[in-house]
Amino acid sequence: MCQLLETIKLDNGQLFNLDYHNRRLNAARRELFGPLPPLELNELIAVPESCMDGLYRCRVLYSRQIDRIDFIPQKERSFTSLKIVNCPQIDYHLKFADRSILNKLFEQRGQADEIIIVRQGAITDCSIGNLLFFDGHSWLTPASPLLQGTQRQKLLETGHIQEEFITPDDLQSYEKVAIINAFFDLKNMPIIEIENIF
Repeated sequence: MCQLLETIKLDNGQLFNLDYHNRRLNAARRELFGPLPPLELNELIAVPESCMDGLYRCRVLYSRQIDRIDFIPQKERSFTSLKIVNCPQIDYHLKFADRSILNKLFEQRGQADEIIIVRQGAITDCSIGNLLFFDGHSWLTPASPLLQGTQRQKLLETGHIQEEFITPDDLQSYEKVAIINAFFDLKNMPIIEIENIF
């Protein structure tokens, strides 16, 4: 049976964006397994006392039901450069626990800190989240992501970002690229200069 994954930000005992994680979890369960009673993560996640201080990844493994919940201290990474890698047939529209295809692409980064995955000529995501591009006025996100990230969905629904079809040839039209995921939002996202994309 295929396992899926939700990674939820836990900061000083508070779980973030639960509604968006819950929505994606139940949509994935319906797609893979058919009609099922919805799960409510806020009723199923019990934060241990030892994780009430500090920043953690709440890692929820699930299939038809919740299989396992782990709490892992979040490690910081720095990002100053990105490398473009091509994978025309990649499909990661559901957040599977098996990340072997993403890990294989990440191994192609060379000296860069992260990758930009291009599928059939379109820029999609990096290996750990969605991307935003700054054109001098607005932050735009690729219209063809590999995965509909929860942070991306929230920023789209609140009007903070817009979608745009972006190819590698379009990069010269942008000044900066940023990474968003469960831990990175508009306030703390890593920002990389366009000239540091290889």
